[in-house]
Amino acid sequence: MALPVVEGPTLRLRPVLPQDAGFIHRLRTDPRYNAHLSPVTGTVEDQRRWIEGYKARETEGSEAYFIIERRDGVSCGTVRLYGIEGERFTWGSWILDGNKPPRAALESVVLSFGFGFETRRLAEALIDVRQQNLRAIAFYRRFGLTERGRDDLNLYFTCSRDRFLADRPGFLAVLQAGAGA
Repeated sequence: MALPVVEGPTLRLRPVLPQDAGFIHRLRTDPRYNAHLSPVTGTVEDQRRWIEGYKARETEGSEAYFIIERRDGVSCGTVRLYGIEGERFTWGSWILDGNKPPRAALESVVLSFGFGFETRRLAEALIDVRQQNLRAIAFYRRFGLTERGRDDLNLYFTCSRDRFLADRPGFLAVLQAGAGA
């Protein structure tokens, strides 16, 4: 399955490519952005090879990995839907850097959830977040995600397609108001 480009008011999600390896590696190894990520030990070349392997999973429809770009083409983050199985997907690999425009967090979540819930017709998103990632946890709660459990390391959230589709008009109004400002 070839991934589409997903367009929003100030951002677009485009399928990741092997040539994005340097950008992704920089994000994942930058201490400003990686405090709550799994450690990275490989090189840019290792990242490129991982992306090449990922492309087979993309074709199978079990994963979708996007580069988040501003509308002017400047890359500002990543987001991934993985573990796509049955009616569910796990949402993650979400990183936004200093090039992001205002409201990029909200817009990137709305676009990526929209891909999962509408384009792929999946029914439920699963999200896990490190308990120390207080900013992400606060965002997820404001976004209306439901906490479904915790362990020593993570909090686990869920979002249903019905909940997202009911809340999306309000999110889009916020994004449209911001895009016009």
